[in-house]
Amino acid sequence: MKRKKVAVLFLLSCLLIVIAIYISNKIIIKNAEEKLFNTTETIPKNKVGLLLGTVKYLSDGRVNLYYQFRLNAAVELYKAKKIDFILVSGDNGSEGYDEPTDFKNDLIKAGIPEDKIFLDYAGFRTLDSVVRVKEVFGQTSVTIISQQFHNERALYLANHFDIGAIGYNARGVYGKKAIKVQVKEYLARVKVFVDILLNVNPRFIGEPIEIK
Repeated sequence: MKRKKVAVLFLLSCLLIVIAIYISNKIIIKNAEEKLFNTTETIPKNKVGLLLGTVKYLSDGRVNLYYQFRLNAAVELYKAKKIDFILVSGDNGSEGYDEPTDFKNDLIKAGIPEDKIFLDYAGFRTLDSVVRVKEVFGQTSVTIISQQFHNERALYLANHFDIGAIGYNARGVYGKKAIKVQVKEYLARVKVFVDILLNVNPRFIGEPIEIK
């Protein structure tokens, strides 16, 4: 009898998780409708492009395609004159790991002037990056640059925090490793609503920084 109760509770828990994932996913996708763009010809202009960070190299030493494609997308937007500045927001929380600086160095190599690049070293999570673009860098309208699935989640957070945001979709990544990322993304979408419910704030805010 006890085993039966445990089994029922387990199944109910699994069902609740599946429902939470399904509802969270639907809400986030719906919110992003008409806010996502795949070409520089159709996307409106914003002063700042928020480039969401990720690790440059994989564990096997290869360049992370998520990184490379986001870099390419940011360069495309700037050269198409659809953004005036690039704000790179990423993790710099441990020695020898610096997402913003990696992006900055490669942006400069790609022809972006150094004075058009700003770095947010405290973008430890997407929530942190989105909130800080407003609270620290003073932007209430921004173009978010990442893969579509990431942009969708970031746009929902931006909407919640009263930021007028659109997303420019970097090229997607496919294969076995991409499946793992997608699974994590479904869980991250549930966490968006948990964070909002618990009123979670960025780890750091700090002094205002003017982008000009």
